[in-house]
Amino acid sequence: MATWILGVTGGIGSGKTAATDYLQKLGVTVVDADVVAREVVAPGTPALAAIAAHFGPEAIIQDGAQAGQLNRPWMRQCVFSDPNQRLALEAITHPAIRDALMQQLMAAPSAYAVLASPLLWESGQVNFVQRTLLIDVSEATQVQRASGRDGVSPAQIEAIMKAQWSRTQRLTRADDIISNEGSLAELYAQLDDLHQQYLELAAR
Repeated sequence: MATWILGVTGGIGSGKTAATDYLQKLGVTVVDADVVAREVVAPGTPALAAIAAHFGPEAIIQDGAQAGQLNRPWMRQCVFSDPNQRLALEAITHPAIRDALMQQLMAAPSAYAVLASPLLWESGQVNFVQRTLLIDVSEATQVQRASGRDGVSPAQIEAIMKAQWSRTQRLTRADDIISNEGSLAELYAQLDDLHQQYLELAAR
Protein backbone atom coordinates (compact mmCIF):
# COMPACT_ATOMS: atom_id res chain seq x y z
CA MET A 1 0.00 0.00 0.00
CA ALA A 2 1.55 3.32 -1.12
CA THR A 3 1.36 6.16 1.35
CA TRP A 4 3.98 8.33 -0.38
CA ILE A 5 2.57 9.93 -3.51
CA LEU A 6 4.34 11.94 -6.22
CA GLY A 7 2.30 14.38 -8.27
CA VAL A 8 3.52 14.57 -11.88
CA THR A 9 2.28 17.41 -14.05
CA GLY A 10 3.13 19.46 -17.10
CA GLY A 11 1.43 21.55 -19.74
CA ILE A 12 0.00 20.10 -22.94
CA GLY A 13 2.81 18.73 -25.15
CA SER A 14 5.36 18.71 -22.32
CA GLY A 15 5.94 14.94 -22.34
CA LYS A 16 4.16 14.22 -19.06
CA THR A 17 2.77 10.93 -20.42
CA ALA A 18 6.21 9.83 -21.67
CA ALA A 19 7.53 10.46 -18.15
CA THR A 20 4.77 8.58 -16.33
CA ASP A 21 4.92 5.69 -18.84
CA TYR A 22 8.64 5.34 -18.03
CA LEU A 23 8.04 5.44 -14.26
CA GLN A 24 5.45 2.71 -14.79
CA LYS A 25 8.11 0.59 -16.54
CA LEU A 26 10.28 1.08 -13.43
CA GLY A 27 7.49 -0.56 -11.40
CA VAL A 28 5.72 2.54 -10.08
CA THR A 29 1.91 2.53 -9.99
CA VAL A 30 0.55 5.49 -11.98
CA VAL A 31 -2.98 6.80 -11.43
CA ASP A 32 -4.09 9.16 -14.21
CA ALA A 33 -6.54 11.86 -13.08
CA ASP A 34 -7.96 12.23 -16.61
CA VAL A 35 -8.74 8.51 -16.81
CA VAL A 36 -10.36 8.53 -13.36
CA ALA A 37 -12.45 11.58 -14.31
CA ARG A 38 -13.90 9.55 -17.21
CA GLU A 39 -14.40 6.41 -15.11
CA VAL A 40 -16.51 8.14 -12.44
CA VAL A 41 -19.11 9.23 -15.04
CA ALA A 42 -19.26 5.90 -16.93
CA PRO A 43 -22.71 4.36 -17.51
CA GLY A 44 -24.17 2.93 -14.31
CA THR A 45 -22.18 5.14 -11.93
CA PRO A 46 -23.84 7.20 -9.16
CA ALA A 47 -22.20 10.38 -10.53
CA LEU A 48 -23.76 9.91 -13.97
CA ALA A 49 -27.17 9.27 -12.38
CA ALA A 50 -26.78 12.48 -10.34
CA ILE A 51 -25.83 14.44 -13.49
CA ALA A 52 -28.92 13.13 -15.31
CA ALA A 53 -31.12 14.01 -12.33
CA HIS A 54 -29.79 17.58 -12.18
CA PHE A 55 -29.30 18.44 -15.86
CA GLY A 56 -32.07 16.37 -17.44
CA PRO A 57 -32.11 13.73 -20.20
CA GLU A 58 -30.08 15.91 -22.61
CA ALA A 59 -27.02 15.22 -20.47
CA ILE A 60 -27.07 11.55 -21.53
CA ILE A 61 -26.70 10.27 -25.10
CA GLN A 62 -30.06 8.66 -25.85
CA ASP A 63 -29.38 6.47 -28.88
CA GLY A 64 -26.71 5.01 -31.12
CA ALA A 65 -23.53 3.16 -30.18
CA GLN A 66 -22.83 5.57 -27.28
CA ALA A 67 -26.32 5.47 -25.75
CA GLY A 68 -26.24 5.81 -21.98
CA GLN A 69 -22.94 7.71 -21.92
CA LEU A 70 -22.38 11.30 -20.84
CA ASN A 71 -23.16 13.77 -23.63
CA ARG A 72 -19.88 15.65 -23.35
CA PRO A 73 -20.40 18.24 -26.14
CA TRP A 74 -23.80 19.20 -24.66
CA MET A 75 -22.38 19.35 -21.12
CA ARG A 76 -19.44 21.51 -22.25
CA GLN A 77 -21.79 24.01 -23.87
CA CYS A 78 -24.06 23.99 -20.82
CA VAL A 79 -21.36 24.61 -18.22
CA PHE A 80 -19.32 27.13 -20.24
CA SER A 81 -22.37 29.33 -20.77
CA ASP A 82 -23.52 29.20 -17.12
CA PRO A 83 -21.04 29.35 -14.21
CA ASN A 84 -23.72 28.07 -11.78
CA GLN A 85 -24.16 24.94 -13.89
CA ARG A 86 -20.39 24.44 -13.93
CA LEU A 87 -20.35 24.60 -10.13
CA ALA A 88 -23.25 22.13 -10.00
CA LEU A 89 -21.35 19.69 -12.23
CA GLU A 90 -18.18 20.06 -10.15
CA ALA A 91 -20.14 19.47 -6.93
CA ILE A 92 -21.17 16.08 -8.37
CA THR A 93 -17.93 15.01 -10.07
CA HIS A 94 -15.15 16.40 -7.87
CA PRO A 95 -15.96 14.35 -4.72
CA ALA A 96 -16.33 11.20 -6.86
CA ILE A 97 -12.99 11.87 -8.59
CA ARG A 98 -11.26 12.62 -5.26
CA ASP A 99 -12.56 9.40 -3.65
CA ALA A 100 -11.60 7.25 -6.65
CA LEU A 101 -8.12 8.81 -6.87
CA MET A 102 -7.42 8.23 -3.18
CA GLN A 103 -8.71 4.66 -3.35
CA GLN A 104 -6.48 3.78 -6.32
CA LEU A 105 -3.42 5.59 -4.95
CA MET A 106 -3.65 4.02 -1.50
CA ALA A 107 -4.11 0.54 -3.04
CA ALA A 108 -0.92 0.88 -5.12
CA PRO A 109 1.45 -2.03 -4.43
CA SER A 110 4.60 -0.06 -5.38
CA ALA A 111 6.97 1.68 -2.94
CA TYR A 112 5.45 4.99 -3.99
CA ALA A 113 2.63 5.95 -6.35
CA VAL A 114 2.29 8.64 -9.01
CA LEU A 115 -0.71 10.88 -9.49
CA ALA A 116 -0.54 12.14 -13.08
CA SER A 117 -2.63 15.29 -13.43
CA PRO A 118 -2.46 18.10 -16.00
CA LEU A 119 -4.29 20.35 -13.49
CA LEU A 120 -2.46 19.26 -10.34
CA TRP A 121 -2.50 22.70 -8.70
CA GLU A 122 -5.59 24.13 -10.40
CA SER A 123 -7.79 21.21 -9.26
CA GLY A 124 -6.48 21.07 -5.69
CA GLN A 125 -5.21 17.50 -6.30
CA VAL A 126 -1.80 18.72 -5.09
CA ASN A 127 -3.21 18.20 -1.59
CA PHE A 128 -3.03 14.40 -2.15
CA VAL A 129 0.72 14.31 -2.81
CA GLN A 130 3.94 14.54 -0.80
CA ARG A 131 6.05 15.99 -3.62
CA THR A 132 5.55 17.47 -7.09
CA LEU A 133 7.48 16.86 -10.32
CA LEU A 134 7.02 19.22 -13.26
CA ILE A 135 7.88 18.12 -16.80
CA ASP A 136 8.81 21.45 -18.36
CA VAL A 137 9.27 22.67 -21.92
CA SER A 138 9.07 26.10 -23.54
CA GLU A 139 5.70 27.33 -24.74
CA ALA A 140 6.96 27.17 -28.35
CA THR A 141 7.84 23.48 -27.86
CA GLN A 142 4.40 22.83 -26.33
CA VAL A 143 2.64 24.24 -29.42
CA GLN A 144 4.95 22.42 -31.84
CA ARG A 145 4.65 19.00 -30.14
CA ALA A 146 0.95 19.10 -29.33
CA SER A 147 -0.15 20.29 -32.78
CA GLY A 148 2.06 17.68 -34.45
CA ARG A 149 0.74 14.88 -32.22
CA ASP A 150 -2.98 15.59 -32.01
CA GLY A 151 -3.67 17.24 -35.34
CA VAL A 152 -5.04 20.18 -33.37
CA SER A 153 -4.43 23.72 -34.61
CA PRO A 154 -1.87 25.94 -32.84
CA ALA A 155 -4.73 28.33 -31.93
CA GLN A 156 -6.59 25.49 -30.15
CA ILE A 157 -3.40 24.46 -28.34
CA GLU A 158 -2.87 28.03 -27.16
CA ALA A 159 -6.49 28.18 -25.91
CA ILE A 160 -5.89 25.01 -23.85
CA MET A 161 -2.64 26.50 -22.51
CA LYS A 162 -4.48 29.67 -21.41
CA ALA A 163 -6.95 27.55 -19.41
CA GLN A 164 -4.04 25.99 -17.47
CA TRP A 165 -1.60 27.62 -15.07
CA SER A 166 1.17 29.55 -16.81
CA ARG A 167 4.61 28.04 -17.17
CA THR A 168 5.96 30.59 -14.67
CA GLN A 169 3.34 29.62 -12.07
CA ARG A 170 4.19 25.93 -12.42
CA LEU A 171 7.95 26.55 -12.26
CA THR A 172 7.63 28.52 -9.01
CA ARG A 173 5.50 25.85 -7.31
CA ALA A 174 7.13 22.55 -8.35
CA ASP A 175 9.47 20.71 -5.96
CA ASP A 176 11.36 19.03 -8.81
CA ILE A 177 11.66 20.11 -12.45
CA ILE A 178 12.76 18.11 -15.49
CA SER A 179 13.58 20.04 -18.65
CA ASN A 180 12.26 17.91 -21.50
CA GLU A 181 13.60 19.82 -24.50
CA GLY A 182 15.98 16.98 -25.44
CA SER A 183 15.70 13.31 -26.36
CA LEU A 184 13.74 10.55 -24.62
CA ALA A 185 17.06 9.12 -23.42
CA GLU A 186 17.80 12.41 -21.64
CA LEU A 187 14.32 12.42 -20.09
CA TYR A 188 14.76 8.83 -18.87
CA ALA A 189 18.21 9.57 -17.38
CA GLN A 190 16.75 12.42 -15.30
CA LEU A 191 13.85 10.19 -14.22
CA ASP A 192 16.24 7.38 -13.19
CA ASP A 193 18.02 9.76 -10.80
CA LEU A 194 14.79 11.14 -9.34
CA HIS A 195 13.26 7.66 -9.02
CA GLN A 196 16.10 6.65 -6.68
CA GLN A 197 15.53 9.77 -4.59
CA TYR A 198 11.79 9.09 -4.42
CA LEU A 199 12.39 5.48 -3.30
CA GLU A 200 14.56 6.81 -0.47
CA LEU A 201 11.98 9.43 0.53
CA ALA A 202 9.15 6.87 0.45
CA ALA A 203 11.13 4.50 2.70
CA ARG A 204 11.54 7.07 5.49
